[in-house]
Amino acid sequence: MNLQVKSGDLPPFKPLPQKPPSVETTRKSDGTIYIKQHYPLGQMHRSIAHLLEERAGQHPTRNYIGERTPLPGGKLGDWRYITYGEMNARASAVAQSLIDRGLGPDTPLMVLSGNSIAHAVIMLGAMKARVPVAPVSVAYSLMSGDHSKLRHVFETAKPKMIFAEHGPVYARALAALPLDGVEVVTVIPIPDRETTAFEDLLKVNVGPKVAESVDRIDHSTIAKYLFTSGSTGMPKGVLQTHGMMCAVIAALEALRTEEADPNEIPESLEWMPWNHISAGNIGFNGNLNAGGTVHLDAGKPLPGMFEETIRNLREISPIVFGSAPIAFGWLADAMERDESLRDKFFSKMRYVAYGGATLSQDIYERFQKLSIASTGNRIPLTTMYGATETQGVTVVHWITERVGLIGLPLPGITLKLVPNGTKLEVRVKGPTVTPGYLKRPDLTKAAFDEEGFYSLGDAAKFVDENDPEKGLVFDGRVTEDFKLSSGTWVSTGTLRAQAVAAASPLVQDCVVCGQDKEFVALLAWPNMPAAREICGDKRHETPEEILASPQVVAFVKEKFAAFNKAGSGTSGRVKRILLMTEPPSVDGHEITDKGYVNQRATLERRKILVDLLYENPPAKGVIVID
Repeated sequence: MNLQVKSGDLPPFKPLPQKPPSVETTRKSDGTIYIKQHYPLGQMHRSIAHLLEERAGQHPTRNYIGERTPLPGGKLGDWRYITYGEMNARASAVAQSLIDRGLGPDTPLMVLSGNSIAHAVIMLGAMKARVPVAPVSVAYSLMSGDHSKLRHVFETAKPKMIFAEHGPVYARALAALPLDGVEVVTVIPIPDRETTAFEDLLKVNVGPKVAESVDRIDHSTIAKYLFTSGSTGMPKGVLQTHGMMCAVIAALEALRTEEADPNEIPESLEWMPWNHISAGNIGFNGNLNAGGTVHLDAGKPLPGMFEETIRNLREISPIVFGSAPIAFGWLADAMERDESLRDKFFSKMRYVAYGGATLSQDIYERFQKLSIASTGNRIPLTTMYGATETQGVTVVHWITERVGLIGLPLPGITLKLVPNGTKLEVRVKGPTVTPGYLKRPDLTKAAFDEEGFYSLGDAAKFVDENDPEKGLVFDGRVTEDFKLSSGTWVSTGTLRAQAVAAASPLVQDCVVCGQDKEFVALLAWPNMPAAREICGDKRHETPEEILASPQVVAFVKEKFAAFNKAGSGTSGRVKRILLMTEPPSVDGHEITDKGYVNQRATLERRKILVDLLYENPPAKGVIVID
């Protein structure tokens, strides 16, 4: 598809039923700025457990969660569902079993498995029993060589029960843990290891103790321990209260301009893991609040796996689609080749949400062309910004043509921007913020300033200093920015997003190099299917041969020459690039399971490659941009 649209002839956006920006800003003489919405926080639910019971009472036979049935050979069959009524009943049974075993607020449940109906059942059951749930990144079990992060999480959480749905898959990870006194629950048992069948947790008579436990839950009750990605060391356990999760729901509801249609069942598709805030808290709880049906996507934006996402989108028409920016590029590629997929995707879509990183302008424009071709309208793109410690704290809740915004504070949240070098550091206070870190009072104390604001370590700036209601834009990590030898600051986060967009679709991600050097260079991970297409020479078979081909080198030179021409100053120009074949390492802390790259860890682990970028004459494999 090649739809040409002139800037002056663009059709209108689909309506976005959310309130326009209305913020109050207070500026201090030292340059500190406080920002908060005029809209008050809405009424909060008592807890997620209470919300489940309420929705189950309202529509017990409505499908709640769907997953594909596993088939022999690793294939997936048709959808199977659990209803709201069934989920509530099974969660109560799990709660009874946990209470019968003496589990409670001081005896956590650790979950090793990915998203699934069984995972949701045991998680919600634990919440009813007031047992903190610690969902762990699947990568720590299945992609790690030494299981160091998994062991660290285990020692921090001290669980009394571990749920590993597919026992044999997690057998090696479990063998790395000291499991004396820990009950292991599986759906598929592990040969030669004693485990409890998940079904056994459901075969109980639910007594009054479950209702008594639920009645004791309030906003201060710990629901989860969510662990950070470990980008600055080993993962930290972040306390997640029911109040934090309910406050996000209430804040988003406070921005709505129309009541939900009680006869509409919102459908969604979710691949992002539940051990992260975005899917595990904001997405999961938001779907529960809406009474929607979430379909669990076994696909991922990775070669050989995204086809499953495309398969699912041929059957499901979500009203909202959210994912990491990397997924949008893959999806745009697929929809540009297939009009039927495009039309199915946009048939009910109200808006598209990206998060975790900045969406490139290229992807934004491609999505708008696709939406116009399908519906005659542009599609609103929105994003939410936050952290494991804060849930979501800002959101883009108005129609904008600009990418890179992080929006404005949610109702009930106060944002504080503090001068830090050349940037404004983001700090936040409000009901969505954690009370602290698990068993680390020292880290808790260090994370909050004298006014009780949590410091995220990020920087932000106004789109327009004279009009705060145009929103804030992400301005990189305070600790990632660096100076060239000339003393010029390089904004790493901004440059990284721009560089990926400039070399689309070849460059999938990159890290920015150049601290105390004369110029900026990149270590980049290529999209190999795109590289093969650009190469176009079947004589080149290995990744090394393809990336060194004249066609790929010429593509890189052309794209970054144009990028440099449009840039301003040495801090915005890339002089050398090295395309890497080794993927980011989980054990090396280079990447999270959501695909977010850790700049600092990558530069440290790949110092030899960084040094190659700055050799004179240029080392073999280094692409020099004229």
